[in-house]
Parts: sequence; structure tokens; C-alpha cells
Amino acid sequence: MPDADALPEPSVARRLLAWYDRHARRLPWRAPPGETPEPYHVWLSEVMLQQTSTAAVAPYFQDFIARWPTVHDLAAAPHAEVMAAWAGLGYYARARNLHACAQVVSRDYGGAFPESAKALQALPGIGPYTAAAVAAIAFGEPTAPLDGNIERVVARLHDAHDPLPGAKSTFRGLMGDLVPADRPGDFAQAMMDLGATVCQPTSPKCMLCPLADMCAARAAGTAETLPRKAKKKPRPTRYAVAFWVARADGCVLLRRRPARGLLGGMLEVPSTDWVAGTWDPASAAPFAPVAAAWTELPGVVRHGFTHLILEVTVWAAAVPADTEAADAVWTPVDRLGEAGLPTAMRKIVEHAIGHSAD
Repeated sequence: MPDADALPEPSVARRLLAWYDRHARRLPWRAPPGETPEPYHVWLSEVMLQQTSTAAVAPYFQDFIARWPTVHDLAAAPHAEVMAAWAGLGYYARARNLHACAQVVSRDYGGAFPESAKALQALPGIGPYTAAAVAAIAFGEPTAPLDGNIERVVARLHDAHDPLPGAKSTFRGLMGDLVPADRPGDFAQAMMDLGATVCQPTSPKCMLCPLADMCAARAAGTAETLPRKAKKKPRPTRYAVAFWVARADGCVLLRRRPARGLLGGMLEVPSTDWVAGTWDPASAAPFAPVAAAWTELPGVVRHGFTHLILEVTVWAAAVPADTEAADAVWTPVDRLGEAGLPTAMRKIVEHAIGHSAD
């Protein structure tokens, strides 16, 4: 293992790498400090970790690796199976891009990921952060990945008050100035770990920080106010009616959403369009997947997406066992947990089952 003490003094990298060698988190996708990581594991974990916590990602990562041990295996997997395995991680466009990226790497690169951030960014679903993280961690390129934890550490180290996301390019430059030529991947992960475990959003543990005496925000007393963020615009609400069709043989009707758009390619409880205004019965009725005597269930289902809030009224109907419907995926109620439904749809299912039992 390279000696962190060999780095020049004074150096944020020297301090942080020495700390990382002692305190690095043990994560299922991470090679021990100083050891060569598996690029497929690094890429898969970084895509999963976008806007999702480490604790939430760990079981999904392990499940994916068990099902599809190599990028070739993932590339060859049926699209519906990949989407179902992703259900619950959210941001389903990431799953579509993940599968597409695996297919490109398998087909065009023989299963070997490109080694530079520039080349990685040309692959489906890989943006500047993921490209920089994979290039640094898997291939040792001295790049400057910038996730939320790293942004926080950089902002506090420099007492930088420019608000995010507008200041991302500035923060990326500040991070780039810190990256050592030796062990850039370990350094990136050390910054992530420091932000996750010590330089936390509230109540940072400055007494445990290896960079405490180098931190401008700590000296200024502004650490807990950083990084500053621009105010978010309020999310609009969209409204829909979902149709819960229970067949006499114990199956319920699901269908697959279009490949593009929110929850693209995922199974859903059939619904109306998602629109800005509430639905009246006459307008919603033509969207019903079968002719039936519909009953509106009490209450609504609410689910928050990144850019909108969805509010769903649920209509329920019981139909004969021989009922058919266009594009239907009839699924036994007791197997809905295996269907890979996204979280919004699971909420609708729970609402429908709960009120059907009333």
C-alpha cells in the first residue's frame, strides 16, 4: 500500500488518507484501502448511490451482484427483470440507463469499462460525477468527483458561501486542487466517508476531524450553515385516478407503463393520465381498463417524486374470473410483492387492499 506519509506537507490529502486507512467504511462494493477495485462494482454502486443512502443501496447491490455477477450477465438480463430488481431504489430512468450502459460495455468494449472520465461520460446514464468517481476509484485517474458529502467538506474547508447548485463548478475546482496524484480513488472515498461520518450536515463532529485545524468554516464559526443552497421551487401536484381490478380467481390487473417518462417500463396499477387538475367521474371513466361497477375508495394516495407530487384517488371493482383486458398483466394478489412494483404503486396496492378489507 502506498505510504500516505510520503505525500507533501502540509496536505489535506496526506491527513485524510492517513485517517481513511484507519477509519474507512466497510462497504460491499468497496475494495480495502490501497487495493484494486472491481470496475463493475464501482460503476454499479455509484449509479445506485445517486440520491440514495448507503444503507438503502447495500442490499440492492448484493442482490444485483448475486443475480448478475458480471457486466455481461447484466447486459443479457431481460429488461423487465432489471427494472423489477431495481424497484424501491427510485429514479427509474437510472435503471433503464444502467441496463443500456451494461449492454454498450458488454457489446462494444468486451466487458471492460473505459478508464477515463471523458470516455466514461459518453456511456448511457453516466454524468460528470459518476464518470469522475469511477475513473478515480476504479482506474486511479486524478479526477474530482463531487457528491453531496464532498460538496459539504469542500464548502467548509474553504468557508465557501456561494449557493449550490450554481456553485458546483467552483466547488469542483476546489476539490480538484486537493486531489493527489497518488491514490486519487482512496482520496475521493475518504472525502465521501468524512462527509458521511464526521462532517455531517448538522452537528459536525469537528473534534474527530483530521482536517479540523485546516477548516476555514470551523475557524469562522460557520460550519453548520454550509454548504448554502438556493431555495427550491415548490413541487407541483399532479392528480390521477387508479383502477384496482380484482378478479374472482384472486388476480389483480397490472399493466406496464410506456418506456419513457416517470416509472418508464415499470408495472403499474392502471390509471388515468397524471394531470394538473383533479378528476371528475365522467372524465376518469373512459380510462378504466375494463367495464365494471366502480367504487371510489375513501382517502387518497400521495407520493413525492423529485419534481412533482402525485395524488391518486383509487377506484375499485370486482370482476369475473374470465375477464380480459388489453395489455393486462393479471397477477395473484399474494404475489404482488414479487412483481417489482415501484414505491408509488406499492402505496396504491396497500391502500386498495386495506380498504377492500373494510
